[in-house]
Amino acid sequence: MTGGLGIGLHPALMGDLGGSAVNRQATGTRFSTTLGNRQTESTGLAKGKKQLDLSAPTLDELKKNPYFDASLGAPAIARGRNARELIFNEKGKYIAQAAALRRQQALEQMKKRIAEQSRKAGLDEDKSEQAFVVAAPPEREWWDEGLIDGETYPDFYDDAMAAEQKLKINTEDSIVTRYIQHPVLLAPPQEKNIPAPKPMFLTKEEMKKKRRQSRQIVLKEKQAKQRLGLVPPEPPKVKKSNLMRVLGEQAVKDPTAVEQRVNREIAERQEKHEQENEDRKLTKEERHEKLQQQQEKDAAKGVYMCVFRIDNLSFGKHRYKVDNNAKQHLLTGITIMNPKLNLVVVEGGAYSINKYKKLMLQRIDWTEIAPPPQNAKEPHEKDEAARAWWMKPDDDKGELKDLSENRCVLIWEGQVKERSFKKWSSKVCETDGDARRALERMKMENMWQTAKNWTSNS
Repeated sequence: MTGGLGIGLHPALMGDLGGSAVNRQATGTRFSTTLGNRQTESTGLAKGKKQLDLSAPTLDELKKNPYFDASLGAPAIARGRNARELIFNEKGKYIAQAAALRRQQALEQMKKRIAEQSRKAGLDEDKSEQAFVVAAPPEREWWDEGLIDGETYPDFYDDAMAAEQKLKINTEDSIVTRYIQHPVLLAPPQEKNIPAPKPMFLTKEEMKKKRRQSRQIVLKEKQAKQRLGLVPPEPPKVKKSNLMRVLGEQAVKDPTAVEQRVNREIAERQEKHEQENEDRKLTKEERHEKLQQQQEKDAAKGVYMCVFRIDNLSFGKHRYKVDNNAKQHLLTGITIMNPKLNLVVVEGGAYSINKYKKLMLQRIDWTEIAPPPQNAKEPHEKDEAARAWWMKPDDDKGELKDLSENRCVLIWEGQVKERSFKKWSSKVCETDGDARRALERMKMENMWQTAKNWTSNS
């Protein structure tokens, strides 16, 4: 009977299992050492089956294995594990290192002391500084030229009176006076581009309250002057509603005369009021001057440009509005008229440009057409648009052109650095080359190509 892995059972166990005394004697003497156990196992295995080999495989057996990797397993198996040797530090190793560090620190401190002493003694100056020769002081400094009469300073030790005569301090042409010279204040250049502050808008109630308070202040001042006798008191303001209360007995004695007097005073007050309003109004020249100042101030804030494409400009009323409104708003630019399309380039201030955009895109009805008047004069020699055959409102048969599909579109807008045109002008260009040459001087020939390529889907 054997145990696990083909090892024989211990004799004591065999006795417990009911073995006979003979069997117990065959097992031999019991030993508690490994030698006795080994003998017992050898005797048991001899009678039983072969013992399982638990030893590690040899190198030849590993090489026959199909999964063997020689780069990983062979050296580790072939070479046994070497024991690490104990390496002891020699006596005095770290003491010598510490002594070397202390010597190095002492050497560095000695170098610092030598450098400090040499710096104090002036021995470590740079060669360039030693070679530099300090120039002698001038006989007279430049800031004293206007105060000294001569090329050198006067000697006060030898002759004080003569030295004072050489000084130009108390003389008439002296630059030292009791007046203070203040520098001229220059305005910062960036302040001219600062936008003006926006006015504060009041509500209806606030405007009424402000007007009431201001009138009350004026009335109190007027009453105070009347009490002091500086201003004569005003006559009573007679109206039809207070006629009997103000004039009392006179109204009763002669009501007709009193009524005429009241009507006359009412008419005088109305006439005075209208005359004051007329006096406050600006004249036509003043209105134009004020408008021009506002437009120039608007253009000073920044120049904006718009480019419009118009399909047909054969109607003279359209050409008149385009030109006249541009001149009224002090805009500069050009109108190029061509048989295929018309281009309007306009530039100016933001307010004027917005007004012109509304004119071109909203106010003008581009589909409108009308025959020329019967008493129309012959076109002037300089009126190239009226003399061009494609700029007439009617065709060769005398029928009006169909402008139902005519429209004006804005193809570009934006802010520019400065004005490209000096004035507003119009030019008739029969070919694309003429139109490009007209815009080439202002470097805007690309606008003509953009207008040509413009479609309804753009």
